[in-house]
Amino acid sequence: MHRTEQTFEDLKSYFRSHSKIREQRPHVSKVHSVCWNANGCNLASGSFDKTVAVYTLERDRFVKSNVYRGHTASVDQLCWHKTNPDQFATASGDKTVRIWDIRVGKCVSVTNTKGENINIAWSSDGKTIAVGNKEDLITFIDTRTNKIRVEEPFSFEVNEISWNNTNDLFFLTNGMGCMHILNYPSLEHQITLKAHPANCICIEFGPTGKYFATGSADAQVSLWDANELACLRMISRLEWPVRTISFSHDERLIASASEDLVIDIAYTETGERVTDIHVDASTFTVAWHPKQYLLAYACDEKDVGDRRRDMGNVKIFGFPE
Repeated sequence: MHRTEQTFEDLKSYFRSHSKIREQRPHVSKVHSVCWNANGCNLASGSFDKTVAVYTLERDRFVKSNVYRGHTASVDQLCWHKTNPDQFATASGDKTVRIWDIRVGKCVSVTNTKGENINIAWSSDGKTIAVGNKEDLITFIDTRTNKIRVEEPFSFEVNEISWNNTNDLFFLTNGMGCMHILNYPSLEHQITLKAHPANCICIEFGPTGKYFATGSADAQVSLWDANELACLRMISRLEWPVRTISFSHDERLIASASEDLVIDIAYTETGERVTDIHVDASTFTVAWHPKQYLLAYACDEKDVGDRRRDMGNVKIFGFPE
């Protein structure tokens, strides 16, 4: 679909014929994080089973290409280098941050940190990785030396972290429904914005940098103008805390998910529902492909034969029927 054609009605029509779901089951425990690499050829998933699986996208399916082992605790979040499609980084409960390279198929660096890391972000210039731990300490790692550049403690509950796309602001969402915005690299506090009346859980910047969005325990997604730092609209179809959000490559769509048994896909410009994906369990993570309308996601599904066992599956929605 050409950019000019992607009106609300065109997108609704597109998903009527592009709603097939493909699935892989590479993990033996729940999947916390899915993320596409820069060119969209590979998807990675991080799991409570301490591993990362990497898949290759083919024309109408995806196949597992490798499993990466080395962490000694849960892989809670992962992210790819913003421009290098071969490297991804992982945050784990084992107090390390690891960088992996799919060309050599292994871990290429390990940085020890002070606590159990639960969130991670890679700066758009590729030079810095930030990780947050359970004690609300943010550690900034220089990726050229793999040494810690600075450690910044916070006196509030830090949920997710992100740079803006121009790398001069650093955002934190917190337990009081606020976004704290710091200048970068000075880390001087610039502004605190009240985004939600309840816990502000997740934050995501659109690929073009025009928008960002936050998801909250009040079950709402708020959409923001990234330059003006102004809230444009709220999307409020879900009923449970919004755990994960993702913008499509052209920023025309925003996916959001929670403990609701549905993933909401909204038209960014108006907040209207374009389509939704029915799921059987809470959704932990969603990620749009960087070039096409394919949404990867993972839910807390249990084995049909043994309800105590996690499925450990990863799905992609949007293949042609």
